[in-house]
Amino acid sequence: MGEARRPTLRDIADALGLSVNTVSRALGDKDSVSSRTRAAVQAEAARIGYVPNSLARSLVLGSAMTLGLVITNPSNPFYAQLISSIELGVRGQGYSLLLLVTDESAENEQRATEALLRSAVDGAIVVPVQAEWDHWRRVRDSGIPLVFVNRDVPELDCDMVGVDNERGAYDATTHLIAGGARKLLVLEEDLPITTTADRVAGFRRAMNDAGLSVSADTVRAVPTKRYDSLALPWQPEEAYRFAGELVTGGDHPDGIVTGNDYFALGLLRVLAEQGLEVPRDVAVTGYGDHPYAAYLQTPLTTVRLPAAEVGTTAVDLLLRRIRGESGARPRKTLIRPELVVRASSS
Repeated sequence: MGEARRPTLRDIADALGLSVNTVSRALGDKDSVSSRTRAAVQAEAARIGYVPNSLARSLVLGSAMTLGLVITNPSNPFYAQLISSIELGVRGQGYSLLLLVTDESAENEQRATEALLRSAVDGAIVVPVQAEWDHWRRVRDSGIPLVFVNRDVPELDCDMVGVDNERGAYDATTHLIAGGARKLLVLEEDLPITTTADRVAGFRRAMNDAGLSVSADTVRAVPTKRYDSLALPWQPEEAYRFAGELVTGGDHPDGIVTGNDYFALGLLRVLAEQGLEVPRDVAVTGYGDHPYAAYLQTPLTTVRLPAAEVGTTAVDLLLRRIRGESGARPRKTLIRPELVVRASSS
């Protein structure tokens, strides 16, 4: 039995008595082809299982019709939603998506840039590691447009879209203060990334606006296993171990802002074991609004991140840049997250 042959434009043309050029134009939705002919060609293509040759198409169009997506940590629920949103957006515009994962490694990120250059993608959406940026300069200078997501690389004048993490932490802290909390702490990751720094800045600003002091003991950095690999998921037990000493005795904080819902999960267990009632004795907020947050014994007040909106905005920015519809100056877009108030703070 012979090897199956891939259906071609010629097969469609012969079946319908059309020229190959007409079939090509019909499949390409060209206006010069009637709607009746286009429908017939599309029906025959579906019947015989015709799949366009993307390499040949890219040679004709001068475009690979492929976009790159470089992600640090797909196990992060925010990035998982982001990937889905971006994939849906680029698919709707006829593009394929090349997904590359760096695991927060600068070395892996450099390999990813080489893959983007070899694949001749039309553009790329990138969550940068923020360790180095010369390799991204090389990609940009090769003519591949870049849109940075969630973290910026200020040294490169590229478009950027992300969550307004400073505002998210500000809103969470202001909410606890409005509820009567006066002795507040923030539990954050002990990691050198801008998302963490932005949340701490939001906490500090809310405290200052309320006339509350911020000492060295007010901002607590939780030692994390993610030092070994930043791509590891957050661990509730890290905050659990760390928070035990913060709430012992009578002089405990009355409000704690955490940098992610996993830290809040560990903290809530510590508070229960210490006999402290949430939110009467200590009000708690998380960050991320992960699926379990609403289903805890004490549902968690948290900050919901607009992952889908970030993804669709990034796709729109990149496609505008590819089409030459954007101005020369890069656009920096921060999308405000939503504070979701539940029983842990009210």
